[in-house]
Amino acid sequence: MVIMYVLLAMMIIAAIAAIEMEDLISSVIAVGAVGLVLSIAFLVLKVPDLAITQLVVEILCLIILIRATLKRDLPFSASGRWFLNTFIAVAFVVIFLIFAYYSVKDLPTFGYPVMKVAKFYVDSALLKTGATNIVAAVILDFRAYDTLGEATILFTAVIGVMAVMRRIGRKKIGEKIEDENE
Repeated sequence: MVIMYVLLAMMIIAAIAAIEMEDLISSVIAVGAVGLVLSIAFLVLKVPDLAITQLVVEILCLIILIRATLKRDLPFSASGRWFLNTFIAVAFVVIFLIFAYYSVKDLPTFGYPVMKVAKFYVDSALLKTGATNIVAAVILDFRAYDTLGEATILFTAVIGVMAVMRRIGRKKIGEKIEDENE
């Protein structure tokens, strides 16, 4: 339970940092830290599918937001804060790897489910669903709505990336829009 309080404190600190940062790229990184700590929290709560989904969506959102802010704001290259930014990034990666190590270390051995629900799925998934493998039975029959929600999140993230990455229709810097009445 203590680790959840630590993770919650880290998310709150990162969220406050995202609000208080003066440059956009640092704010984007701080928002990414909130999402990554949330995925670690999902791992600690033994919900690896949500952790993986959160991690993928967070990476896609970071790509979108960094792409959107990259050309507008690069203060570390002009202000000389590259050492502080690099130190913060390396410290975050080290902390993330430490939490990931302890989270993955506590996972049950492959093939030996700890929870009763997992044992139920392993024992009766093929019989109750008629599927050819357990993974398909769990994903498409027992947890169909959850899978639909995850797929919707991923699809929305992909659409967001495509919307930001497109070039057609963007106004160039210094370009003026001509009036259609002329």
